[in-house]
Amino acid sequence: MPKIAALAALVDEVVVLADGAVEDVLPANCRVRTFRASRKIGRGARFEAALARELPGLLGGAVVAHMCPIYAVLAAPLVRPLRVPLLLWFTHWRASRLLQAAERVSTAVVSVDRRSFPLASRKLSAIGHGIDLSEFSCQPPRSGNDLRLLALGRYSRAKGLEVVLHGVAVLGDDVRLDVHGPALSDDEREHRAELERLVAELGLDERVTLADSVPRSRVPALLATHDVLVNNMRAGAPDKVVYEAAASCLPVLASNPVFDSLLEPEQRFRRESPEELAERIRELAVLGAAARADLGNRLRERVETGHSVESWARGVLDAAGIAR
Repeated sequence: MPKIAALAALVDEVVVLADGAVEDVLPANCRVRTFRASRKIGRGARFEAALARELPGLLGGAVVAHMCPIYAVLAAPLVRPLRVPLLLWFTHWRASRLLQAAERVSTAVVSVDRRSFPLASRKLSAIGHGIDLSEFSCQPPRSGNDLRLLALGRYSRAKGLEVVLHGVAVLGDDVRLDVHGPALSDDEREHRAELERLVAELGLDERVTLADSVPRSRVPALLATHDVLVNNMRAGAPDKVVYEAAASCLPVLASNPVFDSLLEPEQRFRRESPEELAERIRELAVLGAAARADLGNRLRERVETGHSVESWARGVLDAAGIAR
């Protein structure tokens, strides 16, 4: 919703085509058409019908397919003959034949970073993640002599949590780690059980908590009760929570090279190196609360400049060739 509102602030009208929608949450210059159906073929047909009804008003505008390549593929036969720009927004590490087809038929592709789109494409523009800064605010440094680390996200093997646990294990008792996230699939539930066994093997029962997910509304408060976010997601699409933590002025340690323009060199570590992660944690602990707060303020400034919903919306219009 914040991204749609940011676009609406820059154009005369935004029409949202969606499987479903919540009423009365969008700006006044937004309209919604839904295309819900019980089967995929029905949803596709209803999506094309809804888009066809909007074609007369699209001249001078653009179509944006958000994270669903199929929408770009379905929209292309309708909008490309009219020379209406068709944009694909996509950020994920996994490529597919459908994504390849969507890239071919799109006028332009936009993503967080050139490395967050899994295909080589001359159509690609990096426009940042699109964080709603109004959801996150800087909080006073947490008081206490310990260092509280936080990891957020699904219990996926792609998160590299076993490396994080080994990194914490070589540090003192004044370093604690809280992990929050869902385990939705059988593989994720199995991996969570493996991590629980690893916590016991490393003697971390008193310093590590493997907890369930929290509602999104509680994420800002959770960030405010910790000193550092640790993220060891595999290379590729960047975790949104890293930008959210930065928007909250919370220092971050991350291994994904995509974050090299957001984070300082001393905030990055090699993904398979618990020793390097442990050293980075020690360095942040030595900094002290005031210096960590200064670092967090710099991170928020970078999010505001290159990863806010406002900068994202401007990037979309620039990629579509629409004057602002």
